[in-house]
Amino acid sequence: MKWGLLGGTFDPIHIGHLRCAEEVLEIFDLNRVIFVPAARPPHKIDGEITPFYHREQMVRLAIENNPSFSFSDVEKVRGGVSYSVETVEYILQRYMKNLELYFICGQDAFHAIQTWKDWRRLLLLCHFVVMTRPGYENRGLEAILPADFTRDFSYSPEKDGFLGPTGYYIFFREVTFLDIASGRIRKRVEEGKSITYLTPDPVRHYIINNGLYKKG
Repeated sequence: MKWGLLGGTFDPIHIGHLRCAEEVLEIFDLNRVIFVPAARPPHKIDGEITPFYHREQMVRLAIENNPSFSFSDVEKVRGGVSYSVETVEYILQRYMKNLELYFICGQDAFHAIQTWKDWRRLLLLCHFVVMTRPGYENRGLEAILPADFTRDFSYSPEKDGFLGPTGYYIFFREVTFLDIASGRIRKRVEEGKSITYLTPDPVRHYIINNGLYKKG
């Protein structure tokens, strides 16, 4: 099995998330991409994000017609602050025998990865796919990560990726980034503006029917 793991707040999930996931699925010939909403993101405090239940329902609605997409509530079940390293370890412990795991993140997130909990261990647990925008110049890992870490990686022209000491790669791949942000969707809803075509219709209807993102 080859699985992709795409985490995020998904507040709300939008077309950009779905398109990037679809392209990574195709590029790496994955069997599925699992969407993992963060229950308690370490960079946000309680009250700043919509309750997990609503974000879960929106993700489920967004992916329900794609058999290659699935949902996991692992970060809600595990409890506590949502750390990616703990999520990856949980999934690997449960499915390790038959699983090749690809952790998917954007280039901005990867450039800030040294702020993540146990980032060194995380980068050695599975493959990493860094989604880049058109025009992104791949200057290698040395421009992003410390030299004492990157010296154990070597570039493979065949794989077009950086092979680490535990046998997993860090890949940089260009995808179609749609200039859509969850924060702007929330703001448009708050201002009474249309969000048609920014998020799937079932998600849009869910937002409207449940009064999400309205002040008060």
